[in-house]
Amino acid sequence: MGEISSCSNGINSGNNINGVHGNGNSIVGGYRKSCWYEEEIEENLRWCFALNSILHTGSTQYQEIQLLDTKPFGKALVIDGKLQSAEIDEFIYHESLVHPALLHHPNPKAIFIMGGGEGSTARELLRHNTVVKVVMCDIDEEVVDFCKSYLVVNREAFCDPRLELIINDARAELEGRDESYDVIVGDLADPIAGGPCYKLYTKSFYESVVKPRLNQGGIFVTQAGPAGVFSHTEVFSCIYNTLRQVFKYVVPYSAHIPSYADIWGWIMASDSPFVVSADELDLRMKQRIKGENRYLDGKTFTSNSTLSKAVRKSLDNETHVYTEKSARFIYGHGTAYKHNQD
Repeated sequence: MGEISSCSNGINSGNNINGVHGNGNSIVGGYRKSCWYEEEIEENLRWCFALNSILHTGSTQYQEIQLLDTKPFGKALVIDGKLQSAEIDEFIYHESLVHPALLHHPNPKAIFIMGGGEGSTARELLRHNTVVKVVMCDIDEEVVDFCKSYLVVNREAFCDPRLELIINDARAELEGRDESYDVIVGDLADPIAGGPCYKLYTKSFYESVVKPRLNQGGIFVTQAGPAGVFSHTEVFSCIYNTLRQVFKYVVPYSAHIPSYADIWGWIMASDSPFVVSADELDLRMKQRIKGENRYLDGKTFTSNSTLSKAVRKSLDNETHVYTEKSARFIYGHGTAYKHNQD
């Protein structure tokens, strides 16, 4: 659960008051009191921004959840102390996760989402007029119900008759189904030590569960963690290398997401080549997608899939394969606290 603690002149006093709501700015004892969110990105690096209030904090059977009203990024969803999405820029993440895979597929009709409990991935998928059915499988019913209630932007997607919502472990659900899919989307939480999702980034999972559930020409796409010049070695590079062991064609790409304070990565994989040009991507967007993307077009995807020299070299040289016994995890956690300033 996110913590609320008294903090004077930027030094945390360690007095935790869990579950107290932030109250904006006020003058207390000669100091200006503000509510802040802080996330530890690396051992000596923290990302911090001001809050209007903490709207909700609590725990489910599987994870801790907070909804924050932030000053720079609007409402923000935090799970297990890591920022999942923020109102002002979540479209960058979700357009990047969904549209490249669906646009590279000639006729995507049946889609399976692993995770995606907030509903934004389903929202973007359901904008495609080729899509007949979307199965969204999230393990945490409380998080899904919470997002249905609080994230107004996704309510239409949750009511779409093409959406089938399943509460289950994604692996168990895929293993238990006979049907296959044109695209499988991994919108899982980041692999965190002790978290519920890291086993769904492994070679054995991709090989024995995901790939057999793809139709001919099917595409798998997953979020793959931080992908900056320094942060990409946490999990991005080894997820990329792991997928290369399973699929013939693998395309990594990335984009800057302001609320994450970093470049973020996604990876597409298939046994069919990715040969659609930027112009053809733009044409397919006009033909297939309801409304206009705010972030992604053909040129943007071309740019995002052209990684920096340092990252390309690192990915080419990566040898680590993600398994349950050799898992890698992203660093850090986040907290919310009250901070007194002059």
